[in-house]
Amino acid sequence: MELLVASAIGIMTAGGLYLLLRLRTFPVILGISLLTYAVNVFLFASGRLTIGAPPILRDDITRYADPLPQALVLTAIVISFGMTAVVVMIGLGAYLGSHDDHVDDLPEPDADASEGRS
Repeated sequence: MELLVASAIGIMTAGGLYLLLRLRTFPVILGISLLTYAVNVFLFASGRLTIGAPPILRDDITRYADPLPQALVLTAIVISFGMTAVVVMIGLGAYLGSHDDHVDDLPEPDADASEGRS
């Protein structure tokens, strides 16, 4: 089971990095989302999953569930949702401003500059 979870985290991370390096807005947003899912699974798996154990320590219980990774994942989900909403709005604004969704910093050559006019 550990190999399966580790492989899933690795595949999601690799897919997220691949999409993040694309030059289009929508794949970049999907890549960021995949990376956040990979981090969430990593945080959740770091808590050593215990089935049927209470999350509160008592004197008579020796086995318990660690609530800290669950709280971290819940916080990460909220933060990633807000971050995704901000990135979508920035991408939408860039698309509406330039009518293109390419992610590049190269300036467009002016027609006057290419003809030698000033």
